[in-house]
Amino acid sequence: MALPLLNYAPKSQNQRVAGYEIGGDEQPRIFTSENVLSSGDMENLIWAGYRQIYSEHQILKSNRQKSLESQIKFGQITVRDFIRGLATSSPFLERNYQTNSNYRFVEMCVQRILGRDVYSEREKIAWSIVVANKGPQGFISDLLDSDEYLNKFGYDTVPYQQRRILPQRVGGEVPFNLKTPRYGEYHRSQLGFPQIIWQSTVRRFVPQELQPKAGDPSNYLSMARNMPVPTTAPQRVPLANINIETMVPRRGR
Repeated sequence: MALPLLNYAPKSQNQRVAGYEIGGDEQPRIFTSENVLSSGDMENLIWAGYRQIYSEHQILKSNRQKSLESQIKFGQITVRDFIRGLATSSPFLERNYQTNSNYRFVEMCVQRILGRDVYSEREKIAWSIVVANKGPQGFISDLLDSDEYLNKFGYDTVPYQQRRILPQRVGGEVPFNLKTPRYGEYHRSQLGFPQIIWQSTVRRFVPQELQPKAGDPSNYLSMARNMPVPTTAPQRVPLANINIETMVPRRGR
């Protein structure tokens, strides 16, 4: 018998209240099959799905799912089915599920499929139990079949990050592909990165207003230090040839 999904709630009002932002360049572009008018629009929708699920660093020629692309172009499947096929494909699972823990995999899938961060550790634990019981394919199917996904994106819209611009903030939320690396902290340490590179010389930061201008003598200091200094060898005089009486002045009284 499968364990029921644990109850969890949003952690702040940001997820509870609908957004009322005015559309602009900072707002995410919505790709939906409802307004596809040409083959170029369909290509843009397909690549939007790749960018959302695979993220930028995983879009490779070998990862393309040409069968899914053909089916969605001819209207045999919906956008939701296309997202399901990308998220359950072998390249996605090999590069995200097999290289991370269940908690990390849950966090990445919630971001890419539901378009938001996990509410809390309780939600992460709840979905990780689903991964353990149903496997990654069953977990992804539950996300796509959830009321939250259907209410946000339905059958025809590519998922996108929600609430990028927040009121009373200088900057909005960071894109998921930038703040959630492919590997978790444990696997990054196992793979040996990030590596600390020690430099033999210490660099000193100088603000722009304090940097020397053109013609400043300090610009030629290093050149002056590297110039050879002409030196003359001192003359050696034998002590027997020194006449102290004539060389030392005599003071009169």
